[in-house]
Amino acid sequence: IAARSDWATTLDAVGSIAPVQGVTLGADLPGVVDGIGFVSGTHVDKDQVLLTLDTRQERAQLASAEAGLELARLSLDRAKKLLAERAIAQAEFDLSSAQYKQAEAAAQEMQAAIDRKTIRAPFAGVAGIRQVSLGQYLHSGDPVVPLQALDAVYANFSVPQQSLSAIRPGALVRATANG
Repeated sequence: IAARSDWATTLDAVGSIAPVQGVTLGADLPGVVDGIGFVSGTHVDKDQVLLTLDTRQERAQLASAEAGLELARLSLDRAKKLLAERAIAQAEFDLSSAQYKQAEAAAQEMQAAIDRKTIRAPFAGVAGIRQVSLGQYLHSGDPVVPLQALDAVYANFSVPQQSLSAIRPGALVRATANG
């Protein structure tokens, strides 16, 4: 018995999957790889340490800057007391204050350099193939590892122009992966 029925229109297309969020992490500052905190192909958490560069020189400079900061703080405290007793001029107090601020900025600068030699995951995702080894010297900008968030992905595919009339906004798309 012949009967009327609706047939679903299907189009087959070959495409690819791409992450919505993906980056290739690189070295911000040059240095020697001191530690690797991930395994290629595994999930990493947001802010997880992926790579550390040797910071021995920067840590020594930070210790020196912190010692200078402590001396500047003592000088500033002494100058505050002497200014209250009117034993020094305002200009001398201002000089001590400026020296303290300079020492504080130097210590913060060294801490920032140390922090920049630790590469962390900017978001949770899957680490790609590691492109560095322990002991390797990295230049600024050298790639370390691709990182891709796979919780949301794009499906990229093309359809023939003559089939465009069959595609409508809101239409159901079913994607399968062969692997």
